[in-house]
Amino acid sequence: MTNHNGQEQATPLTALQPDGFAYLNGELFVEGLSVDKIADKVPTPFYCYSAATIRNAYTLLADKLKPSGASICFAVKANSNISVLRLLSGLGSGMDIVSGGELERALTAGVSPSKIVFSGVGKTRAEIARALGVGIHQINVESAAELDVIRDVARNFGCRAPIVLRVNPDVDARTHAKISTGKKGDKFGISIESITDLYASAAEAPELDLQGLAVHIGSQLLNLSPYQAAYGRLATVVKELRSNGLAVRRLDLGGGLGISYDFGLGPDVSEYADIITESLSGLRCELTVEPGRWLVGPAGILVTEVLYLKKTGDIVTAVVDAAMNDLIRPSLYGAVHPVLPLRSSDDRSTCAYQLAGPVCETSDVFGSYGNLPPLQSGARISFGCAGAYGASMASSYNSRDLVAEVLVDVDRFRLIRRRQTIDDLLGLETSTPWQTTQPNAEAANTVGMGRI
Repeated sequence: MTNHNGQEQATPLTALQPDGFAYLNGELFVEGLSVDKIADKVPTPFYCYSAATIRNAYTLLADKLKPSGASICFAVKANSNISVLRLLSGLGSGMDIVSGGELERALTAGVSPSKIVFSGVGKTRAEIARALGVGIHQINVESAAELDVIRDVARNFGCRAPIVLRVNPDVDARTHAKISTGKKGDKFGISIESITDLYASAAEAPELDLQGLAVHIGSQLLNLSPYQAAYGRLATVVKELRSNGLAVRRLDLGGGLGISYDFGLGPDVSEYADIITESLSGLRCELTVEPGRWLVGPAGILVTEVLYLKKTGDIVTAVVDAAMNDLIRPSLYGAVHPVLPLRSSDDRSTCAYQLAGPVCETSDVFGSYGNLPPLQSGARISFGCAGAYGASMASSYNSRDLVAEVLVDVDRFRLIRRRQTIDDLLGLETSTPWQTTQPNAEAANTVGMGRI
């Protein structure tokens, strides 16, 4: 198979492998580029994303959602790189944000404020004011207390705040306990029993432009039946509100579509779209979905290099230069990412390795793998399905450089986030003048002498 330049094309890793990644003559390619050759220019560890994989995922989902009329707002928390946001925005995506920082990233990426939804349980007054000031599409309200703050900020602004109320439908998403958000007792949303009274109260507030409801039950859903349950309960609430003479124009359906971390079959997006249409289209509401992981997860890899091999008893550990601060999902959620060597070997034998990072934590282990080719110091490998909640959750723990990011588009690549160096980190801690909270120097001296 050849491309438009007449060059030989890579063959897919498996029939289910994301379209941006494949092996050609023993080398791992992302689209038209050898990952190993990128690593010659960008020191490991770094994240590498396939623009084609993101485009194809978005196009597929948008096509499946057409019958329902649902629009897409990408969950920025999954991957907040400005270049990724710009890519998705160019395809027509809006943005679902959960912080003021994510708002600024979306705006910097050129996203229209009218396509931004602000979710999250702990919005500050400053964040709410900024969101209203730029004119975002809506704020998803998580509690009665937050509603009071939004009213106050809107009153001070002299505007009406566009809002929807987030319902907690008490539906078990049947996913990891740490990413389940729709059960009674979770910190998210307003209990379904309380929503009618609060909605009626909000509808009367002159500072609020109440548009409808929102729901989000969790992340990494592979079983779609919880969506059906949640959307069914949401429809019931809509009908109850309307029977009380209250208008409901918008429904924000959240996100959470999962992916297979072994490149197997994930949830059927056609079935997902059908559930939306069957459950909610009859309500004639404006619908929005907020996928994150499903759009970008398979599009990314974390490239790393083997530093050392060590044997402890029967366990052979390959210590790599990536660590839990670069990809925290294995230590935080017990996630296991597939491993893709950058170069295959003529040696068809396989070995078992524990892959671990250099951070001084026992939990800095990516997992145990029983079918890897023989590894040695200097060998480069990658962790697949790392485009979501990888770089966006990375830190500088152990005073390690914050990881770099690369975007590949067909036959070219560019650095879309440079590595944050130790000099960058030290620069945040320059000395500043001492200050006191005391009203005057004499009072400060009194406290200093121990007389209070």
